[in-house]
Amino acid sequence: MEKPANNAYQTSCTDIFDFNKMSKVRKVLEDAKEHNITEIDLVDKSIASFEDMPGLWSMYNVTRLTLSHNKIKSVPPSIANLVNLEVLTLFNNHIEELPTSISSLPKLKILNLGMNRLNSLPRGFGAFPQLEVLDLTYNNLNEKTLPGNFFMLETLRALYFGDNDFEKIPAEIGNLKNLQILCFRENDLISLPKEIGQLTRLRELHIQGNALTLLPPEMGNIDLISQRCVVRMDNNEWLPPIADQLAIGVSHVIEFIRTDTYKFIYDRNAQQGNSAPRKPKDKSKKISCKRDHN
Repeated sequence: MEKPANNAYQTSCTDIFDFNKMSKVRKVLEDAKEHNITEIDLVDKSIASFEDMPGLWSMYNVTRLTLSHNKIKSVPPSIANLVNLEVLTLFNNHIEELPTSISSLPKLKILNLGMNRLNSLPRGFGAFPQLEVLDLTYNNLNEKTLPGNFFMLETLRALYFGDNDFEKIPAEIGNLKNLQILCFRENDLISLPKEIGQLTRLRELHIQGNALTLLPPEMGNIDLISQRCVVRMDNNEWLPPIADQLAIGVSHVIEFIRTDTYKFIYDRNAQQGNSAPRKPKDKSKKISCKRDHN
C-alpha cells in the first residue's frame, strides 16, 4: 500500500502560506503608494529578498521601513534611493553583508540590524550624517572588522554591540561624545580603554558577561551613580578590589575607582600585566551563527 506523500502535502501548504504572505506584501506596498503612506510595516512576511517588494525603490517618501523577522540575506545598493528614510529596522533576518551605499542615507536616525549574520561592516559605514541609534546586537562582529571611519559617527546617542565577539573596545570610542547608551554585554572583553572616560554624557552602560578584571580609573569621570543611570557589570572576572565593591553595589564601584588607592592598584596590575585566566565561551549555540534562526 502506497504511503501518502506527507512531505509533498506539507510543502504545498507552505507554498500556499508563503504566497498568501507575498500577496499581503504587495497589497501593503500598493496601499502605501496609493495613499502616500510614509511608514511601512512588513514584519514576519517570509520576505527572502528586496525583490519580493516590487516598487519599493520608487517610494521616495517613506520615512520608516520595518522588515523584522523575515529571511532577507542581503541589502541591495538601491536602499540609498529611500532618501527620506529615518528609521530602518532589519532585526532578525539572515543578512551577511551590507552595501557601502547604506551610509549615504541622509536622514536615517535609527538603524536596527540586530540578530543577523554580519561578520563585518562595509567601508565608509561611519559616514551616516544623522544616525542616532545603531543596534548591531547578536552578530559576529569584533574590533578588527569595523571600518576605519566607524567612530566618526559623532551623532550617535545609543550604540548596541551586545552578543558579538569583541575582545577590546577601540580607543576611538572616545570620539562619540554624544553617546548616552553603550552596550557591550556578552562579548569577550578583557579590558576597557581609558578613553571611555571621555563619554561624559553616558547614562547607561552594559558590560556584563565579559572577561573584565579591572576598570580604567578614567571611568570615574562619568556620572554613573545618579538615579537615572543604569550600569550592569556582573558576570565578569573581577579582581578582588572590584568584586568586593560590586558585592555592595555598582555605585560603590564607581566611587572606589575615583580614589587614589584604586589608581595605585590599577597601575600596579597594569605594569604586571595581571589578568585572571579566561574562561572560553561556547558560541556554538550563538543565534547569529545558527543556520536558521527564524
